[in-house]
Amino acid sequence: MKKTLVFGASLNSNRYSNYAIQRLVANNFETVAFGLKTGEVEGVNIDSELMNYSNVDTVTLYLNAKRQKEYYNYIIALNPNRVIFNPGTENPEFFELLNAHNINFEMSCTLVLLSTNQY
Repeated sequence: MKKTLVFGASLNSNRYSNYAIQRLVANNFETVAFGLKTGEVEGVNIDSELMNYSNVDTVTLYLNAKRQKEYYNYIIALNPNRVIFNPGTENPEFFELLNAHNINFEMSCTLVLLSTNQY
């Protein structure tokens, strides 16, 4: 099963990142998460320290462009197959860096992709 890193995960059940974790787990995707606060959502631990996750297929972003900058090198080093820029996270500067490292990206919504079986 392909592994997804939810980047910008929240313990707040009203946040889209939280719902994304729930939907990924419900659809049997291996899921790991990084956020500001540690905790657990649907059995997935949210790490507040950057971990050396292996075999990450997809990074789905829930951080605005300004907050992404400090994580560029980390995400690139994970060498995912793709990065999903959810609504409000679009970042042309990061698009260029991902292109330079041959990492696919898409401006989409993880929740929509899951609900339409296009994930």
